[in-house]
Amino acid sequence: MTTGIVGGLLLLLATVVGCGGLNTTAKRNTHSSHTVGGSRRSRGSSIHGGAGARTFLGPNGVESASVIAENRRSGTTAWEISEGGGSGYIEGFADLNYATVGENVALYVSTTAPSFRVVAYRMGWYQGAGARQIWSSPVETGQVQPPCPLSPATNMVSCDNWSRSLAVPITAAFVSGDYLLKLIGNSGQQGYVPVTIWDPSSHATYLVMARSFTEQAWNTYGGYSFYQGRGPCPPGSNTYPVCNRARVVSFDRPYSDGNGASDFLSNEYPIVRFAEENGLDVTYCTDLTVQENPATLLQHRVLFSLGHDEAWSYGEREAAQTALGKGVNMIFFGAASVLRHVRLQASPLGLDREEVDYRDSAEDPLNGKGDPMEVTGNTWSSPPSSWPESGFVGQIYAGYLEPRSPAASFVVWDASAWIFKGTGLQDGSSVPNLIASDIDHIDPSQQMPRDLQVLGHSPVPLKDTYTNQGKWGQYTYSDMTYYTDPTSKGGVFDSGNNNWINSLTPCPGDGAQCPAGPVARMTGNLLWFFGQGPAGAILPSVANWQAVTPAGS
Repeated sequence: MTTGIVGGLLLLLATVVGCGGLNTTAKRNTHSSHTVGGSRRSRGSSIHGGAGARTFLGPNGVESASVIAENRRSGTTAWEISEGGGSGYIEGFADLNYATVGENVALYVSTTAPSFRVVAYRMGWYQGAGARQIWSSPVETGQVQPPCPLSPATNMVSCDNWSRSLAVPITAAFVSGDYLLKLIGNSGQQGYVPVTIWDPSSHATYLVMARSFTEQAWNTYGGYSFYQGRGPCPPGSNTYPVCNRARVVSFDRPYSDGNGASDFLSNEYPIVRFAEENGLDVTYCTDLTVQENPATLLQHRVLFSLGHDEAWSYGEREAAQTALGKGVNMIFFGAASVLRHVRLQASPLGLDREEVDYRDSAEDPLNGKGDPMEVTGNTWSSPPSSWPESGFVGQIYAGYLEPRSPAASFVVWDASAWIFKGTGLQDGSSVPNLIASDIDHIDPSQQMPRDLQVLGHSPVPLKDTYTNQGKWGQYTYSDMTYYTDPTSKGGVFDSGNNNWINSLTPCPGDGAQCPAGPVARMTGNLLWFFGQGPAGAILPSVANWQAVTPAGS
């Protein structure tokens, strides 16, 4: 193993990057300035949508007085789905993926309940309750909506034939955040509709980007997603991706999983809760927000790409890479980020309500007839886009642990690095049960930043794993990496693991086998460091990938 920070860099880390136990008291009330996109702005000018909000550096990142005050407000656990709900069902979707104050979010609800109501909860910390009630609807008449038709040419299921049930007025009470709209039938039926409230005026340090493109890509409501479908395939067509998959999926339908919340509670909510519990200077958007408003990234210091953020549009990727080129730091909390290539088109209910991914450029009607960067091959690295994610993320998608396989241990490669400050971990130390689901690893044969610093290098048993991207003996690997842009100084972190955010959730069992403590400390170190501006201006990455063994992994 190798140490990537030596001599003067260790001194710089000790004096500047005071993560996890170093003295930060002198900096907690310091208001610095930051240059983004060529314009100077004062820290603490407009955070969480409130003018004049005060910010300061805390032990886990840049904190906001307004976020602290928000999470001191009374919360409730009533947002949770209770056991023993009534017979029948309730489900629905919203006509807006994200909304701003002054808009109305239309809800389309189908239920066997004679009547129902909707309660809007802002997700956060709220003294441990997890959410705050913002709004409640009157009692509405329930109805069973008609079946959602299938478009045979693309295997798209869309419920745009449903009638509108009610509208949620987005007033000033709706603080920017991730919301669960809880549908409650009069006989105890319960379900969720997720929506994000975006504040376009916010200059908060951290921007949390919900990954709705990926959630819809995996959404099997009606029987079809980009990964599976119904009905037989022709003889001899046992290829991947499966022939009966959807080529277009619609936002105009409920989510099939998570009681309608998809995987928000595992791949997103734990980092939302962590940020709000620590009073961090955070605001919220979705991937569609970035597609439609690319300049919003330049108003923030750090972009959060959340767990399993697999499907990216061209506009979204261009916006993120432009922001990195202006010094905005990027955090990829999950593996397989920027792997799949999607584009948006209108539905009868509005613009950008259908998501296209043929996963085969030869099938895509746009192939040879439009912008090649919008043609949807199987991955971003497939022609005609031919733009591997590894040059941006730092790694390639390596595969996944089988769903019923035990989680693997995370193994430290470079314990001298800033992210391990205060953890007590040494080179070769392991954190049990941290590596699960999809994984990334470095691949020097692909496009890759030359100053890539490997922080963790974790063997994953092949007996528990699917991979076609590298096998070394009985193992493949999950890597955790960091690099800095040599010009803009923006930093990029990739956890290399889709279980990072979920691992922030405390374990009910044996504390020694629970990764939550070390992951929380590393997350705090990461947000402390990246929240201060372009990471490379403070501590540039030091290439050590050449020393990683087995070679090439």
